[in-house]
Amino acid sequence: MKSLLKLTVTNLRLYLREPITAFFIIGFPVMLVLIFGAIFGNQPSQLLGGRGSMDISMPGYTALILGTVGLLTVTINTSSYREAGILRRFRATPLSPLVYLTADVLSNQLMTLIGMLCMVIIARLLFHTHFEGNALSVLLGVILGGLSMSSLGYVIASLAPTARMAQVVGMVLFYPMMFISGAAYPSELLPASLKRVAEWLPLTYVTRLLRGLWFGGTWSEYRTEALVLVAILAVATLVATRIFRWE
Repeated sequence: MKSLLKLTVTNLRLYLREPITAFFIIGFPVMLVLIFGAIFGNQPSQLLGGRGSMDISMPGYTALILGTVGLLTVTINTSSYREAGILRRFRATPLSPLVYLTADVLSNQLMTLIGMLCMVIIARLLFHTHFEGNALSVLLGVILGGLSMSSLGYVIASLAPTARMAQVVGMVLFYPMMFISGAAYPSELLPASLKRVAEWLPLTYVTRLLRGLWFGGTWSEYRTEALVLVAILAVATLVATRIFRWE
């Protein structure tokens, strides 16, 4: 337990030494809040079910952070550490691989929560956004979404031959998904053709689940979204454990 705590703290310190990574987890969602809030405001709209644009966007931007961590941070960092020989050194220490991976997941989840908290506070102060759900339910949804997206990141990092290739694959998957899934842009405003495409994107189900819970929905109402994410987590974790390479 002591080793896990120390390694998690070390990972958090590494985030502070990588300003680009910290920006995309904390700064980028806040920037979206400021830009789109200034453009659209937060006036209630019938198209958005009587809610404002920023109200709808809060759970979507949270999903955006989860996608950034899972498909970019996990993918790039893991493959970079392997290429630099850091993973091989970890494997040679008394630490078990499970401790390393658990610390990595914990530090990513903590950074996600920090980014989400900063974003929510700024949106509340500037645009008076509303939260109608249960905080514990939303937290569990964030954890499930984060784990499912991170499991995909470990699969990509395991398959990519180099860190540069892992970065390219992660970006190619993430950026189209960011806009089509409803994470960065309300799905209600998308054309029907893109809505059909969104049904095949993992981030879509993260966004739907978080939005439902954010506005007072229950897990039973979003059973399909939760089951899809659990299935992604189970399958991707199984694949990653079979093909994960330490060197």
